[in-house]
Amino acid sequence: MENEKDRSGEKLNFDERSNEDSYFAAKEHELIEGMKAEFQKIEAAQRAGQIVNCPKCSGKLESYKFMDFALDRCESCEGIWLDKGELEGILRKAARGPLGAFLERYFAKDETATKS
Repeated sequence: MENEKDRSGEKLNFDERSNEDSYFAAKEHELIEGMKAEFQKIEAAQRAGQIVNCPKCSGKLESYKFMDFALDRCESCEGIWLDKGELEGILRKAARGPLGAFLERYFAKDETATKS
């Protein structure tokens, strides 16, 4: 190990190599921390709804209402994406029939009147 030479042919000391290793380790650590911070900013923006991408094709998702549920639809592949519980709610509303829809509207108005 002591006989190693650098590019110019001079012998390297163990201290010089350790300083060089620590310098590059510190630079690498700085780069990794910067990349982590940038990744966290992007994820926070996605969670906040500023950037909403399709999981299938990375297209932009637009929100629209269907049976009182906010569904996400991709502009490019036209895929429809549901959040947790939305499919069950849609199926429940579709299966209840017209009488159930009337009763729900009647009782929903009654509950909002008592809450006010």
